[in-house]
Amino acid sequence: MAVATITTLPLEPWKPLTKKPLPAGLPREWYITHNRRLKAMRLAIALLDSGVYDTARAHNRAIRAAADRLGVHPPSDTTCRMVRALIG
Repeated sequence: MAVATITTLPLEPWKPLTKKPLPAGLPREWYITHNRRLKAMRLAIALLDSGVYDTARAHNRAIRAAADRLGVHPPSDTTCRMVRALIG
């Protein structure tokens, strides 16, 4: 006989993770790529939250408008491609 258990989530407010410093001594290109991926992920989440679920609707103008709403610098064409890859 199987018994189902009900788990309840704590009612504490959501707490963001603490940021850790990036590792030192890596090539500059690693830091650039790392920050670009983080920016692309933030933009992809913003687009998904705004209802853009299709890569055909995630054109550069829409991605750059999302960046403007978030208050980040306009993304490059490479970052826009990364955003579409994350959405698709």
